[in-house]
Amino acid sequence: MRIAMWSGPRNLSTAMMYAFGTRPDCEAWDEPFYAAYLARTGTLHPMQDAILAAQPHDPAQVVAGFSTLSQPHQYLKLMTHHMLSDMDLGWAEGLTNVHLIRHPARVLASYTAKRENVTLEDIGFPQAARIHAALPGPVIDSADIRADPEAMLRALCAAAGFPFDAAMLHWPAGPKTFDGVWAPHWYDAVHRSTGFAEAEGPLPEVAPDLRPVLEQALPIYEAMHTHRLRP
Repeated sequence: MRIAMWSGPRNLSTAMMYAFGTRPDCEAWDEPFYAAYLARTGTLHPMQDAILAAQPHDPAQVVAGFSTLSQPHQYLKLMTHHMLSDMDLGWAEGLTNVHLIRHPARVLASYTAKRENVTLEDIGFPQAARIHAALPGPVIDSADIRADPEAMLRALCAAAGFPFDAAMLHWPAGPKTFDGVWAPHWYDAVHRSTGFAEAEGPLPEVAPDLRPVLEQALPIYEAMHTHRLRP
């Protein structure tokens, strides 16, 4: 079984990868198209040189790298904003595609703590809608996972035809062997964790200069949210 988990940044995507990657029967791949995205766009990101040196720049070469399984199951953590509109998605048609979403106010609050000058495309909402239309599959909201991790993981596994394993609920603190080289910049909080965080509180306030981004992202989120998986 191969799961392609599509997510924007700061969507609980790393914790989800840890849930699956901790399983002894599952290999995890962390954002395999990151370097290809940076090389194609010239976008500047933290740890840029290390990322470009660590991964292939050709999307076809990326796909070739994870096409052979080393375990019975495979989990691909895929960022929607890494998939440019001219990148072929045909390789994912035979996979179990799952779409992870989060309220854009929460995404912006988290993302802007790590990177400045954020655009709508940076947080991946238009790309998420395009990929969901091309590769339909279960939609899960990070808020639902944090509210009841076991129930949501069981529901996701059932919808995907993937066996649930209680090992998915906990992982050891610290870096993982399958972390991307960018982990030191982005994964400090999840490295301190040993499981999913508790349910989130009220929505954060969004800075005035980011409200246009929020207003553009919100209808996309709400449209996908209507299809979300429930326990």
